[in-house]
Amino acid sequence: MQVAVNWKGRLSFEGKAESGFTVPLGTSPDVGGDNDGFRPMELMALSLAGCTAMDVISILSKKRQAVSDFRVEVKTERAAEHPKVFTHATIEYHVTGRGIQEEAVVRAIELSATRYCPAQAMLKPVLPLDLVYYIYEAEEDGNRRLVTEGKYQPALT
Repeated sequence: MQVAVNWKGRLSFEGKAESGFTVPLGTSPDVGGDNDGFRPMELMALSLAGCTAMDVISILSKKRQAVSDFRVEVKTERAAEHPKVFTHATIEYHVTGRGIQEEAVVRAIELSATRYCPAQAMLKPVLPLDLVYYIYEAEEDGNRRLVTEGKYQPALT
């Protein structure tokens, strides 16, 4: 894989990947930027969310779970001093549908965490990760009702 960033001026860049897609990168005015793009650390958290989200929704689909809405949120904590690395992250899986099986959700999260998601595999040795899930039942009126929540706990070996 090869990516590149091209400088657009001040602290503005455009990132481009082999796929041909581009993404704006920037920073806030208080550090000399124009607030015109993703911060690089936001992209790291976003890549973690996207990587595991693709795994989990794919696995839930194969398990024939009737998912009608799905969201993954990554919440990070950062060091106060430079280089201000992530010190902890919580990945939240929000699964909405009809009759979603908790076992299927837990297994999908487990497979993403232990086998499929390269972002988690790269970060796990240096970043404590909590994996939590929320399962909602889709109601007839368009609302959703929280059915269960939990935390994925890897098996002790």
